[in-house]
Amino acid sequence: MTGTVRPHTFRPRDLVGGHVVIDLVNTVTARDAEPVDWLDGYPRLLDWAALTGRFAPVDLTALRGLAASEPVRAEQALARVRELREAVHDLLTTLIHQDAPAPAEAEAVGRLEAHWKRAAARARLVLRGTAPELRVDVGSSGLDLPGHELALRAFDLLRELPWERTRVCPGTRCGWVFVDGSRGGRRRWCDMATCGNSAKGRTHYRRKRADGAGPEPR
Repeated sequence: MTGTVRPHTFRPRDLVGGHVVIDLVNTVTARDAEPVDWLDGYPRLLDWAALTGRFAPVDLTALRGLAASEPVRAEQALARVRELREAVHDLLTTLIHQDAPAPAEAEAVGRLEAHWKRAAARARLVLRGTAPELRVDVGSSGLDLPGHELALRAFDLLRELPWERTRVCPGTRCGWVFVDGSRGGRRRWCDMATCGNSAKGRTHYRRKRADGAGPEPR
């Protein structure tokens, strides 16, 4: 991704993807225009991770301490999270649109596979009930814990994703990915309160112009 890196205070309304890995993809906004990356530093990544509720607070506290003492390594870990994010985005959108040539799809799969293998190499196998699960921790992954955890979850996401309900928001300056969890399966926007209302406003304005309501106010 090429674009602008800009500070952002994450809020619950930023988590509309339906899965933590999709929410990571959506830490870049305006992908359909001039992309803006909201992860302007490793501490911001931890802020986002805390908001998702998918990471243990004690681990995030430990990571903040590590990042403060090893800022260069923290930035390198953040760069790997960004690489993972873009690999997932490219693969998701390729599969959603089903319009990419086979080599492009294979290249996206290969990038994600590389991240998954690095994460799996640091993971341990545990049982959750009777189901096996790969887990990573601060001791094994260090500052790469968020990236390793998300890479492992990305594999599960692709295996379980309901593709018929997975969409890219058509909102202006958006391009977020989301899973439609609505009952009727007709959700079009990432969030009705943002992109949906903006689209309704533009439609209303165009109708007024068509009815001779006058020029757009400045």
